[in-house]
Amino acid sequence: MIKYILNIIILSTICSISVALAQQSLPAPISLSVSEGFHNPIGFYDSKPTFSWQLPQASNIKNQTAYEIVAASRPELLLKSPDVWSSGKVISNQSVNVLFGGNELKSRQKVYWQLRYWNQEGHSSSWSKIASIEMGLLSNSDWKAQWIKIPDPDQWKTTHYGTRLFKPQYLRKQFKLNSKIKKARLYITAKGVFEASINGKKLGNDVLTPGWTPYQKRIETLTYDVTDALQKNKNTIGLILSEGWHSGRFGPQRRWDTVVAPPQIICQLEVEDIKGNLKTIATDGTWKAYNNGPIRTAGLYDGEVYDANYEIPGWNTPNYDDCFWQNVSVENLDPKTRLFPKKHATVKNKLKLQALKMTVQGNSRVLFDLGQNMVGVVQLNIPVKKGDTIKLRHGEMLSSNGELFTGNLGSAPSIDYYIAKENGSISWQPKFTFHGFRYVEVSGYIKEQQPQLNWVTGMVQHSDFDMSGNFHSSHTKLNQLHSNIQWGLRGNFFDVPLDCPQRSERLGWTGDAQVFIPTSLFLADTHAFWVAWLTSMREEQFGNGGIPVVVPNFTGNFAQAGWSDACTIIPWELYFKTGDCKVLKENYDMMKRWCDYHASEATNYISHMSTVGDWLQPFSQQKDDRRGDTPNTLISTAYYAYSVKLTMKTAEVLGLKEDKAHYQQLLDSVSQAFEKEFFDENGKIKSPYTPTQTGYLLALGFDILSKKTAEKAIIHLVELIQEADTHLRTGFIGTPLLANVLDKTGNTNLLYDILFKETYPSWFYSINQGATTMWERWDGYTHDKGFADRAISFNHYAYGAIGQWMYERIAGIAPLAPGYKKILFAPVPNQILSEAKGEYHSPYGKISSEWKFVGSDFIYNINVPANTTAKIRLPSFGMNNPDVMLNCKKFKVTIDDDGLILDNLESGIYELKILNIK
Repeated sequence: MIKYILNIIILSTICSISVALAQQSLPAPISLSVSEGFHNPIGFYDSKPTFSWQLPQASNIKNQTAYEIVAASRPELLLKSPDVWSSGKVISNQSVNVLFGGNELKSRQKVYWQLRYWNQEGHSSSWSKIASIEMGLLSNSDWKAQWIKIPDPDQWKTTHYGTRLFKPQYLRKQFKLNSKIKKARLYITAKGVFEASINGKKLGNDVLTPGWTPYQKRIETLTYDVTDALQKNKNTIGLILSEGWHSGRFGPQRRWDTVVAPPQIICQLEVEDIKGNLKTIATDGTWKAYNNGPIRTAGLYDGEVYDANYEIPGWNTPNYDDCFWQNVSVENLDPKTRLFPKKHATVKNKLKLQALKMTVQGNSRVLFDLGQNMVGVVQLNIPVKKGDTIKLRHGEMLSSNGELFTGNLGSAPSIDYYIAKENGSISWQPKFTFHGFRYVEVSGYIKEQQPQLNWVTGMVQHSDFDMSGNFHSSHTKLNQLHSNIQWGLRGNFFDVPLDCPQRSERLGWTGDAQVFIPTSLFLADTHAFWVAWLTSMREEQFGNGGIPVVVPNFTGNFAQAGWSDACTIIPWELYFKTGDCKVLKENYDMMKRWCDYHASEATNYISHMSTVGDWLQPFSQQKDDRRGDTPNTLISTAYYAYSVKLTMKTAEVLGLKEDKAHYQQLLDSVSQAFEKEFFDENGKIKSPYTPTQTGYLLALGFDILSKKTAEKAIIHLVELIQEADTHLRTGFIGTPLLANVLDKTGNTNLLYDILFKETYPSWFYSINQGATTMWERWDGYTHDKGFADRAISFNHYAYGAIGQWMYERIAGIAPLAPGYKKILFAPVPNQILSEAKGEYHSPYGKISSEWKFVGSDFIYNINVPANTTAKIRLPSFGMNNPDVMLNCKKFKVTIDDDGLILDNLESGIYELKILNIK
């Protein structure tokens, strides 16, 4: 009897412990963000944000079955009485892009939010940490300030070192605060670029703010929390304003003699003291201006001239006597130009590169090699004597005689000057310019000084995102290629996606952007960057539906097939990689209007739209050999079909059934016309059209051909590649399609042969010539022939589009569902490589994939984030019944024509071994 009672007690105790464990909260959700990945933003733009979070990776968290979000005006109300919004418990596995269900947020409004989730067993998590959103000024009516500038227009034009530039302005406002400050925000923007300070201290680490948009339609504003910068009693706001993209010499339509409007600036400081009193200090006629300061000139192409003899000690601090400064002139806001919070991060100083080598070249000239082609400016740390003029020349390459090569810069001198006012050591870097360079020539220093490597530091600047993607393999040059692709992104994601960062161009070419977007999303979180640029694209769309070839538009009123199709390609790629439906909703009208423009340029569904062509195709036979041999009508009709296809798929996602049916019918008509016009019954591009690799790649990559014709067309593509000794003959349009087409048609080994070629034209060929970035031409420079004939860019990211295939098929990470809700792990090992691995930071968390050959075994490790599922597809290595281990246990797998398949894997870390490979 005693034994029986003891058993009951023990059993009851075990049950109680199990219930207690089950009732314990799961770990809280992490990585809370809003809209395109913003964490606790200040000065936010999205009045109907979306919420995203990640589930911690743990053995008891596989999937989310429900969530609850609360939002309130004060943190203490969140779990008691959320007065902004409460979702209630929502039965859903959605943890990315959950739409805010409350009223639209208003200017200046601050909202706190928090959430929890339930796992697959119905257990709830702890509440997350509290996150917040603070809105910027969303309407022009929120602005009480006026545009200001120095009044005399005759003061603007000045010439220094052969360039005509606007003199930078120094502007200031002194004011008093009578009480201790509780909260203060500075809202600010410029027609031009600016640096702001309060009481002598610079605000933020931003570079060339506010950035570049279609200024006549929208100018981005910034918000700074300046609570700690202010003090009771006297304060001073100091602003430096320069020409930048708005007023400076920039783009093909702005040359030396172009007259444009001088820069202007507007700001509004709003202060709340501890008593609840509100005070606003805004730009108006009471501000003072001066334009005879130390920054004598500053241009994006030309560089900056800094003369320390004109320094103004204390100009941006209280008690400075500005009686000899001018009163500013003012201008009211133009209702046609919208002031709106910046939709992505500013450009910042992101990295420092120390000089690796220096070569003294006589006449007080020394050449510094940073070892890496980069974009930004030089931080100069050097001893000077009074009157010295230190000159910094920038270049990407060296001539055969070891001198700095600047022949590819066009009309962009890219020269900075520092003029010393006294003896001593200085530390200085330009504020209002940027350069693309690896080498820096410094001259004008003290002849008696022995140059030192630490005189020059490269300040790497780009839009503020971290390079989170990672790829590594057993092949040194493949790793260098990945590095070159990364540096191509760093160098050209400079507030907008540039084509190049060094010569007198630096424009947002749409063709380069549309081929590179998938790769960019692997390398870094560029979601917000692309969303912001698409906003500019919508604003620049012509009345007839055309899209300019550069955004913001500098090239006039014309569109080009393949380039302008970025307006359909980028929204779709962005949606599928992030799961963000909002990007499709925002851009759907633009996509439809673009398809209408395509139709207006077509006859019987064959498009005659102009096109840049397959830009820089090697061995082109055309008179203008930059445009390639692929027929223009084939290119434009292929992109017509592809844009219609993506618009159809967008309509389907948005639930627009009638639109979907319309575009499906249109796609069928264009596809049939395309096949009939360009291909014969044997799947060959027919006369009089020139068969090219790119012609086949467009047809196969965009799935325009019927299945029967496509099966024949691939044979002709392979023949063309073999005729070229397994080399590509593709330019900017064809090269990005090469990997996907060869891979999906069972020619992956052929692609590996092309990728690992050492001879021209190939990715490794440029590396063999010393490339540390992606080049515009494969042979932009060669050791035996020197530089290509034309001024060429040595930092041009388009050919870096191969990075997508490196992540998806060498490392083996690809989305099977939008936003990586389901992941495909399908690496294609090749005997050239003994191992490869990749990491990608998806909306759900880190995804990793790593494989290697160890003896006769193939070992594969993956990480599947919580709240996702995965499919593994591996080669069976020719074995009908391979011996497979999964997490150290024997495992029976499915084998089909695609190889070894494991499907519907839940969150977790997996190791799979295929043993005794023959």
